[in-house]
Amino acid sequence: MTRAIITVVGKDSVGIIAKVCTYLAENQINILDISQTIVQDFFNMMMIADMTKSAKAFDVIAEELGKIGEETGVQVKCQLEDIFDKMHRI
Repeated sequence: MTRAIITVVGKDSVGIIAKVCTYLAENQINILDISQTIVQDFFNMMMIADMTKSAKAFDVIAEELGKIGEETGVQVKCQLEDIFDKMHRI
């Protein structure tokens, strides 16, 4: 299983979750776990997603999610779980 950590951070607005989740569904990326909070006007979401069935390469997905973030006014980051784990062990 190819798992990724997707984070979304920024000023809250209507449709952030819908745009990110629609993109994931259209690309056969399954959300395994999701957590989101809004603190005052700031939105924060973290997802663990299974990218195994996606036809697109990880780099393409990460870039396209970043563009969705730009369009929505938030920052969207996508990291492979292995890299995320190793980065946080240091």
